[in-house]
Amino acid sequence: MTHLPKYLILLTLLATSCDKGFEEVNVNPVQATSLDPIYFFSNAEFSSAIATHNYQMQIVQQINTPFTGVVEGGNHNVVSDPNSNANFNSLYLQNGPVNLLTTVISQTKDDAARSNLYNMSRIWKAYVFMVLVDTYGDVPYFQAGKAFLEGINLPKYDDQKLIYEDILKELTEGTKALDATKPIESGDLFFKGNIAQWKKLGNSLLLRAAMRYTKLDPAKAKQFVTIAVDPANGGLQDSNADNAYIAFNSTFNHPLAGYFQGTERGNVYMGKAFIDYLKTTADPRLKVIAVKYEAPGNPIATAGAEDTNPANQEGMPYGYNESTITGVAGFPGKIGSAFKYSQINRRTVGKIDAPEFFITYSQTSLLLAEAVQRGWATGNVKALYEAGVKAHMAQMATYDVSATIPEAAQNAYLTANPFVPAKALEQINSQYWVSSFLNGSEAWANFRRSGFPVLPINMYPGKDPSVKDFIRRLVYPVRERSVNEANYKEAVARMGPDELGTPIFWDK
Repeated sequence: MTHLPKYLILLTLLATSCDKGFEEVNVNPVQATSLDPIYFFSNAEFSSAIATHNYQMQIVQQINTPFTGVVEGGNHNVVSDPNSNANFNSLYLQNGPVNLLTTVISQTKDDAARSNLYNMSRIWKAYVFMVLVDTYGDVPYFQAGKAFLEGINLPKYDDQKLIYEDILKELTEGTKALDATKPIESGDLFFKGNIAQWKKLGNSLLLRAAMRYTKLDPAKAKQFVTIAVDPANGGLQDSNADNAYIAFNSTFNHPLAGYFQGTERGNVYMGKAFIDYLKTTADPRLKVIAVKYEAPGNPIATAGAEDTNPANQEGMPYGYNESTITGVAGFPGKIGSAFKYSQINRRTVGKIDAPEFFITYSQTSLLLAEAVQRGWATGNVKALYEAGVKAHMAQMATYDVSATIPEAAQNAYLTANPFVPAKALEQINSQYWVSSFLNGSEAWANFRRSGFPVLPINMYPGKDPSVKDFIRRLVYPVRERSVNEANYKEAVARMGPDELGTPIFWDK
């Protein structure tokens, strides 16, 4: 997969800037005065992966740490500005996807020759704002990204319900308007401009957005599920070839690489609920995902110093700090200042060049299985469920060839853990939780939407008092509260307290 170097962001800004009042003699005849907007778009795809997910992965109990400080947040149900502001700051960054996509849309809206780029940008902007709304609630939307275009430096926050209404509209219209007879945008990092795949991506994202309304407005959910699954509109993702992801390398590392391989590597462990779920079902993904290191602080343990035996993996329970965790029944012990709990496998899913998956066939198949189960679409729930499970197992090979799970092992897992119609929603969404591992934002959003998997409540004694069971949203960045104070206060007055316990509008 093609990579977009970060230096191109600087090049983009330099090449598109100008100073009014220069005389003609000061114009360099060989210097670019503008860049093809596809460069802005591919930068937006790449920079969408910069948002980190460690806070959210702690909330849904996939990873854990007993420590306070820079790694604290979801592990103790407390506010942590450096961790909670990651999505906001990276997505609204001057060179982030909100600004870049807004620029592309402005430049291509009235250009018939770039209609596909215009509509691809609408689709991807919808993805970015789903992450933002699902994380914070009300956020700047209609005025966002317009500091350069319209001089709006302090954008108003918009009602999250209205943002989602527009997201549904943009996805529906943008996907339908894609046209394979128009110029193809080969600079696209996901599919090199393949219109059939972009239609499937748009519809799959529409399915995801529609399912957010499951409890809030089932009729609306069904309405947009019907549009998303209609073959006449291009259909849904139907293989791992349709996965939307960014591949990193040794130069441009995965945004979580520093968390799993940097200075905090010895402080991050696998969550007990996640390990127990994989272990109890003898899931072949466990060996790929988790490992016990002889020296937990080593970036990559030496050969023979790693234990990937599924039977020996232990996840760290929630509700404890570095002192109280030692009193937990069955505490495995320590190695220096580190603990003998399982950690992420740094040779596979925790590699510095691991891919970042945004929307996958596995997730889409599982959501469709739920939609069929609810009577909002037609199909075989069991077949869709099994396809979703197998797709994620097959997806593991994308991380590393050593992570390949043979089809025989996939089938054996499904035979040993059969689909049970009476437990359909729990099974489907528990597998969605696994399929969304390392995409904490989506794992957390679907957990709040569906209520599955059933996780033990984190009863850490020092938790934020607004959290009754699980964190429902993240608070706005401290800087935003002071710099954009008037608009921030208006949003809070409309939405409710800027607290971890205030739910998103669809979280019923």
